[in-house]
Amino acid sequence: MIASEPLSHFVDDLLSYLHETHPTHATLDGVHTHDDLLEDVSRHAIESEAHALSGYLRRLDEINRDALTGVERLEHKMLISHLQGRMFELEVVRTWERNPQYYSDLLASSLAGQTLFSHAPAPERARRVLSKLRQTPRFIQAARDNIKEPPGIYVKVGIETLRGALKFIDEELPRAFADVDDLHLLGDLADAQTEASHAVASYVQHLETEIAPRARASFRLGRDNFEQKLRLEEGLSMPVDRLLAIATRELKSTQEAFRSLTGRMNGGDPLTVWARMKAEHPAPGELVGVGRQQLEELATFLERQSIVTLPPGELVTVAPTPDFYRWSFASMWTPGPFETKATRAYYYLTDVDPAWPPERQDEHLRDYNYPTLWSISIHEVYPGHFLHYQHLRRVEAKTRKSILFAPASFVEGWAHYCEQMMIEAGFGRQDYGIRLGQLAESLIRLVRFIVCIKLHAEDMSVEQGVRSFRDEAFMEESSARREAERGTFDPTYLVYTVGKLMLLKLRQDWKQQQGKAFSLRSFHDTLLGQGTAPFWLHRQLMLGDDGGDLLE
Repeated sequence: MIASEPLSHFVDDLLSYLHETHPTHATLDGVHTHDDLLEDVSRHAIESEAHALSGYLRRLDEINRDALTGVERLEHKMLISHLQGRMFELEVVRTWERNPQYYSDLLASSLAGQTLFSHAPAPERARRVLSKLRQTPRFIQAARDNIKEPPGIYVKVGIETLRGALKFIDEELPRAFADVDDLHLLGDLADAQTEASHAVASYVQHLETEIAPRARASFRLGRDNFEQKLRLEEGLSMPVDRLLAIATRELKSTQEAFRSLTGRMNGGDPLTVWARMKAEHPAPGELVGVGRQQLEELATFLERQSIVTLPPGELVTVAPTPDFYRWSFASMWTPGPFETKATRAYYYLTDVDPAWPPERQDEHLRDYNYPTLWSISIHEVYPGHFLHYQHLRRVEAKTRKSILFAPASFVEGWAHYCEQMMIEAGFGRQDYGIRLGQLAESLIRLVRFIVCIKLHAEDMSVEQGVRSFRDEAFMEESSARREAERGTFDPTYLVYTVGKLMLLKLRQDWKQQQGKAFSLRSFHDTLLGQGTAPFWLHRQLMLGDDGGDLLE
């Protein structure tokens, strides 16, 4: 009898393949072997990947489950769903064939991964960027070849994001390496930037003149595909009707809490109170200072309350968003879990441009109102994404360490849960504004939950989605439109709320099982110590149940 392949050997091989095939995500995972590469997104490469993934699935099936440990059997099941999910995306959802934004986001992330992190000296990272820029015309040609009949909304958003990538290449990328003094390298970079810029600009024109006028395809996934995507990617097997009922119930209770709180804040009309709160924000030039102060307060609160362990290591640097990345609002750049060198993490906040007129400066800062900024800092840094990554670096099992295997419902669910958990633990107890900001963020995520189901499994229009965000989450028109449009190309952006609800259910069940031994710190440390995995797997590890009822 042939000996069964060890699961650890299989995982090593699969991870090496995925890092090579997806070099941008390898960089974000903290693996720098392929930092000079852009993804090969040609149809041939995509078909080759689907073929390779089916081969990995066959290898998984041939592994003797009886030879595996209990934990390995869970990971084996997780890997099967993960690989099936990747194949489902390539062969059924086919984002690569339908959405030009897929290419703009990948290109911008690939370039940004070499500019925002300092995991290598600037000249070395500049050479990697040079290599990527030289590959950009081929990359854009593949986008041209692949996308023929996209939905109109995808063309609109794709053009917008490609223009953002173009600005990044033309105006902002040169500033990233302003301190590099190798004139030959800088000259090569300038030439490569010109070629890359021309390729992207030409593709934008192609989309505007050739593709947009005949873009008639539907963006809808359909009910069956929507449910299948959730099952494979998030481990959630639940009909959309039940999901919708849960979302509607949670939305009503959160709206009641929001209205009740605004009533206690000398208000009445929630919109009026929230508009007044949004007018309270840092002054121009003060955003980074306020962000630093918030992180200090959050870290101090976590240490005093003993809610979760703060691993020793580098603190987060709060800084103004670099000039070359100013098109982003706020971003958290955390070294990947496999990073071997001590590398700084950056929490970037985009302050106003002093050249802007006063009304534009005020409009920008209204979205940085103090209540919202608290929620952003909790979600992105303490105890959200940054702290999650600090724990993730200590996880041994590669299956639950790599972000390439990470379900979004766990990653985003943890960060969104933290916003509520911190309030429950007493943070900002004397400040109604902080609580109102947390509820406002919850409302947005809950409306996402409902809108994405109705967009993809029913017949809701984008305009109806805009009204939902405006009327149900008290959002302003432009923000409501941005959220509704996102629902067309990010069909499962319900992961924030679904993840939070699954985490709250797990906490409740763990507390019941632990009895008097329960502590919030023990729960959080145990959960984060297990790495990133679907909630059914976390439930098996912590409770020993079959995870049949993840949400209720």
